[in-house]
Amino acid sequence: MAAPYRHEGEFGDLTSEEALEVHRLAASALGALAETMRPQGFNLGWNLGRIAGAGVVDHVHLHIVPRWAGDTNFMPVLADLKVMPEALESTRRKLAEAWP
Repeated sequence: MAAPYRHEGEFGDLTSEEALEVHRLAASALGALAETMRPQGFNLGWNLGRIAGAGVVDHVHLHIVPRWAGDTNFMPVLADLKVMPEALESTRRKLAEAWP
């Protein structure tokens, strides 16, 4: 996820600088994920409001999900993970090494 430092529940209330910062962070994340995980595509998504699936309604954030052919739909990946191909600490270490 990419999120602004300031807690804000409304996307439209982010400053231009905050919105740009989140998108720049997402671009960096895409690069690190592409290098370490070699996905075939990505989903990027904003869940704005509880009815739209926002689990943290008072802090907007952008989901960044790597995708491969044959994987599950976007929402089940976030809500009901069934397979962990490697330990999270291993993934964190790889991403930290690849982060620009």
